[in-house]
Amino acid sequence: MPISATGISSSPVPGGYMAAWNRKQITSYLHASPLMQRWRQLARRERMMLGLLGLFLLAVVLYLGFWKPAVEYRAASLTYFQEQRDLHAYLQARAPEARGLQGQPKARLDPARLQGEVTASATQQGLSVERLEAGAEGALQVSLQPTEAARLLNWLAELEKQGVRVDEAGLDRQADSRVSVRLTLRVSP
Repeated sequence: MPISATGISSSPVPGGYMAAWNRKQITSYLHASPLMQRWRQLARRERMMLGLLGLFLLAVVLYLGFWKPAVEYRAASLTYFQEQRDLHAYLQARAPEARGLQGQPKARLDPARLQGEVTASATQQGLSVERLEAGAEGALQVSLQPTEAARLLNWLAELEKQGVRVDEAGLDRQADSRVSVRLTLRVSP
C-alpha cells in the first residue's frame, strides 16, 4: 500500500483513510461498487419506485422516531400541567381552612377511656366491633366486621378528632366491595 509523505494511505481501498481520498477517487469507487452497478441495470421506472419507497420509509422513520414521541410527550406534559394546576388551586382554596385548624388544640383523650370511646364511636358510625384487646403501653387492638370503606374512613377521621391515632392498620378486601379491618389504636400524645 503506497504511503504519502504525510503517512496517510492514498490508495482508494475500502478501510483506507477517507481524509486522503479526493473527490475523483470517491466517485470512481462508488461507480465501481456492485450496488451502483445493480442500480444502473434497473429500469427507470424501477429506480423511481425504489426512490419513492425510500422516501416513504424515511417519512415513516421520521414520524415514528421523532414526530409521534414529541406529540405524545407534549400531550402527557399538558395533562400533568393541568393536574398540577388543579391541585394548586385546590390547595390554595383549602389554605385558610388548614391555617384555621393549625392553631386549634386537639381533643385530649384519657387513655383509660380509649376502649369506651372507640366502642361508642364505632357503634355511632354503624360499625360492628368483632374483637377488642388491650395491648402493651396503652395500645388497643380492634378488629371490625367487614364494612364499607367510606364508613371506615369517616370513623377513623372521627377518632382522630377525638385524639386517637392509628399505629397499625391491616385491611383485607372482601368480595362484596367491603373491607375487614384490624387496627392498633393509641391516644395521641
